[in-house]
Amino acid sequence: MLVLGGTVFLSRAVAAFAVARGHEVVAVHRGRSGTVPDGVRQVVHDRADPFPAELAGEPFDAVVDVSRTPSHVRRAVAAWPDAHWVLVSTISVYADVADPGGPGVGRLVEAQPEDVDLAADPAAYGPMKVACEDAVRDGAASATVVRPGLVVGPGDPSGRFAYWPARMRRVLDAGPDDPAAADVLAPGDPADRVQVIDVRDLAVWIVDLAEHRAVGTFDAVAPAVPIGELLADVARGCGAAPRWRWVDGDRLTALGVRPWAGERSLPLWLPRPGYDGMVTHAADPALLAGLSVRPVEETAADVLDWLRADPEAAVTGLTAAQEADVLARSGADEPGAPHR
Repeated sequence: MLVLGGTVFLSRAVAAFAVARGHEVVAVHRGRSGTVPDGVRQVVHDRADPFPAELAGEPFDAVVDVSRTPSHVRRAVAAWPDAHWVLVSTISVYADVADPGGPGVGRLVEAQPEDVDLAADPAAYGPMKVACEDAVRDGAASATVVRPGLVVGPGDPSGRFAYWPARMRRVLDAGPDDPAAADVLAPGDPADRVQVIDVRDLAVWIVDLAEHRAVGTFDAVAPAVPIGELLADVARGCGAAPRWRWVDGDRLTALGVRPWAGERSLPLWLPRPGYDGMVTHAADPALLAGLSVRPVEETAADVLDWLRADPEAAVTGLTAAQEADVLARSGADEPGAPHR
């Protein structure tokens, strides 16, 4: 198996699980962001350049690629057209973020076949992924395309899901001088549905798909659940007992809280109904194709362990001072009740 990547988060998890299954794994990476798992043979290479002749001449049964760069994918498919390809795409390929329609139903954004600097144009991410999908389907002997939603778990460099175990850690670590630490800002309506997928579950499934040379396109998502239920599972997994302070989306926006990720954000929150489709895709096709998902409590507990073990672990979202300010100005003075 050739893993194009292999040093960070999902691609590293894929390489690790493939080795654990007994596969011979080669990982191609630039040597800038981590190490490959034990047992993986690495090739340090920048995919902007042609593959080394000795690598390009090596046959592989399967290739796993997480790239978002169309030229990189086209070059790799041309080098190994006879392998089974598993391309990790994204639900950002769908044009209507309010529509949860999946493969064959949801309308796609127009492909962007040229490489675009996402720092200059972040909106090009989905269109470039569509072009990567096209390259794999057009050039490979057989292919699986998986479109994940929010991938979470230990090692996540985005820090989005990690915000919540980190916030539970503050609840757990609060002393008698900080009784307000247990008052936790919760976003939107507790009934709003969301979905996440543990990186390890996704990685195991990708290896399964490669082994079986499965052909098709799937939304790689776990079943959507109410956010109130998901946050309760996070708290339970971390062993915390927060007092949830629910503030609706319009009020959060008025108070300058950003959705989803980044500075001054409340991760997992998206304005409704405009973003209903982003986190409510149907999980049944992936589950029927072999995806197995673990409880959120387990993911939360493992992320909390990771945060405790690694002081450099990524966490994004509101600071403690920002959260306290939002709570003070929100009018959410009844813990556990949604604020309207």
